[in-house]
Amino acid sequence: MKLQQLMSYLRRAIDDYHMIEENDRIAIGISGGKDSLALLYGMHGLRRFYPKKFEIHAVTVDLGFDNLNLDQIKEICKQLEVPYTIVDTDIADVIFHQRKESNPCSLCAKMRKGALNDAIKTAGCNKVAYAHHKDDVVETMLMSLIYEGRFHTFSPVTYLDRMDLTVIRPLMYMQESDVIGFINKYEIPVVKSPCPADGHTKREYIKQLLRRLNLENPGVKERMFAAITTGLENYIRE
Repeated sequence: MKLQQLMSYLRRAIDDYHMIEENDRIAIGISGGKDSLALLYGMHGLRRFYPKKFEIHAVTVDLGFDNLNLDQIKEICKQLEVPYTIVDTDIADVIFHQRKESNPCSLCAKMRKGALNDAIKTAGCNKVAYAHHKDDVVETMLMSLIYEGRFHTFSPVTYLDRMDLTVIRPLMYMQESDVIGFINKYEIPVVKSPCPADGHTKREYIKQLLRRLNLENPGVKERMFAAITTGLENYIRE
């Protein structure tokens, strides 16, 4: 996938859900993985010609694992001339050593988002862009349905009133395979997650389940996504 195609997906989502306003300062949460890096490149390219002016600021929350190397991310941000903030934390130590959490993902997400939001406000940003793509939206819906007994997933735009911060998800129309294609085409270096729980989570189980469902019932993922977006449109109209 070419950069122009990536930006086209971003612009469609941004326009459909009014994600960007004039003079927004948008933080981009950078994990170092393929999704957040694709979002960074896409938002950087889009801001050059988008009719509403906006700024971007990359932010990484370092969980405190010893084997995380962010040098390549620093170099990418330097080349793109995007300000980059790294937030040092001891989240990994708290979760895996002090508390010894058997199901660490929920607490980790809460602590990580807290640290990220604080850094975003310090940087003077009023919005944060998360790199959730179409597969993430459908997977989250399935997780909610199976494990919580409710129909729920990410919202394209969420206002956090306690933080006076708006969350946007510009990648929501892109499939994970499109993201992979973009990263491979431009040979963008990806930082592997050092978390020991990576690949052994409920989300990974749901990801594999959705993959099987889509193989056995071609197009089921698109139909699920269409049902979700129809529900969102009805909610917005109401």
